[in-house]
Amino acid sequence: MALDYPTLPGDIDHLIADDHAIVERQFQHLEAGRGNRRVLVDQISLELALHAFAEETVLYPIWTEIGMQDEHDDAEHEHQRIKELLVTLGRTEPGQPEFEQALTELIGLVRHHVDDEEKEELPEFRRKAGPERMAQLGKEFLAAKRTAPTRPHPNAPDEGLAERIAGMLAKPLDHVRDLLSGKQKEAATDASGLLNPQAQAIVDAHSSLGPLPFEILTPEQARKQPGPKEAVEKVMAERGLEGPEPVGSVEDLDIPDGAGGTQRLRVYKPVDAGTAPLPVIVWIHGGGWVLFDIDDHYDASCRGLTNKTGAIVVTPDYRRAPEAVFPASHDDVLTAWHYVKQNAASFGGDASRVAIGGESVGGNMAAATCLQLAANGQPLPLAQVCVYPLTTGEQFGESMVDAADGRPLNRALLSWMAMHAFEGKPDAAQDPRIDLLGWTTEQLAQMPPTLVVTDERDVLRSQGEQFARDLEAAGVATTHRHYAGVMHEFFGAAAVLDEAEQAQQEAAAHVTRAFDAARVGGGSL
Repeated sequence: MALDYPTLPGDIDHLIADDHAIVERQFQHLEAGRGNRRVLVDQISLELALHAFAEETVLYPIWTEIGMQDEHDDAEHEHQRIKELLVTLGRTEPGQPEFEQALTELIGLVRHHVDDEEKEELPEFRRKAGPERMAQLGKEFLAAKRTAPTRPHPNAPDEGLAERIAGMLAKPLDHVRDLLSGKQKEAATDASGLLNPQAQAIVDAHSSLGPLPFEILTPEQARKQPGPKEAVEKVMAERGLEGPEPVGSVEDLDIPDGAGGTQRLRVYKPVDAGTAPLPVIVWIHGGGWVLFDIDDHYDASCRGLTNKTGAIVVTPDYRRAPEAVFPASHDDVLTAWHYVKQNAASFGGDASRVAIGGESVGGNMAAATCLQLAANGQPLPLAQVCVYPLTTGEQFGESMVDAADGRPLNRALLSWMAMHAFEGKPDAAQDPRIDLLGWTTEQLAQMPPTLVVTDERDVLRSQGEQFARDLEAAGVATTHRHYAGVMHEFFGAAAVLDEAEQAQQEAAAHVTRAFDAARVGGGSL
């Protein structure tokens, strides 16, 4: 599901369409008979409960004010029936006639409701209310979700105080977990049945830690939630595995950032570093420019790459949004690159043999750094690695549909990240540092040999695949490796996921070939 008119990621109609896409994909899993039927229905119930509450408290009251009374009445009537069906699904089990009948009716009703909203009601609302209101209403929509009841109570009045809409007082955020009872332990997993057993164990472990939906939280709240690092650590503990992977040394340096301040640069050295200058990999972490830092699970990626290449790996702790919006992170990464090139010898590195890479938005910033260096006529990295990179600010390709419900990154969380990263910068998505798919053939052709890694259950899969095709068409030495049955953020999970180990080996081989060629050739790009 997607609106057929332009919106910004934080606009209320954009956020509503993201919710629709997630639920629709979960319906498709149910109809195909794959995945965990009980968990899928529980997740849908949570999503619809939060969504309905937010629409009824933020959106529908405005409809009555701007002459959309009929649309308001129809929508609330449909919400009422949806709540009744969710109650039935909550007290029955898959396979029971009452459950299956309620599910069939729910799927049909929600699809009809979505079709009306996306084709008629939301476009009309945007025209009448004005596009300038959409971002503020988007913030109110997410705030309403944070205080929403999470169980449907259809017999309560739908009119009157907002707190009574779902039949109970709205609970504060801290009580959402209690409202879900034991089902919260499965609320954040991937129930599609499309992950392999090792990947499934990781997302199950993450969900068992009880994270609240990142995409409805404030950035400050989201950063306190358990993430991929904690999930992998839990699986490791269950298997009796120790960590983190040992390396020769880890040291933090204070270096300049892109705004006259300082940022941390973490330096990983292999066990047998010796005294000869070693090649260097600048590795850039992800997190949508909002979440995570160099202390998170990207630490495992850096350790793995250090050991697999025998190179020094450095990773910058760039500024994050919304405290520092675009292009702050890009500026910090570019500044870190220049620092490494100028000061590599001070930490045992060889400035003539430097590669760059990163995960998610880190993959974006790796390529954007190369673009800026090329534009300034400066030497480029010998090689780059883009692991499930973001290559456009647009909702691009079929993966925005078939992986809309993916974990840990779903479509709603991607929009949440963009709304914070680009806040106050509505044109940021068109900047060539974000829109890699908008590059000319000449810009693409300047890129160093590139490895692009994509994975199946990832909303960014299609745009990563397209970037690889674009590079290859422009004559760049490009390798594309796709990993089925795994999810976004899998790369750092080599301790418990075979595909992550394989991907790290592939990345290590890619940069090592470039380092070896430079040593033989005696020069750099």
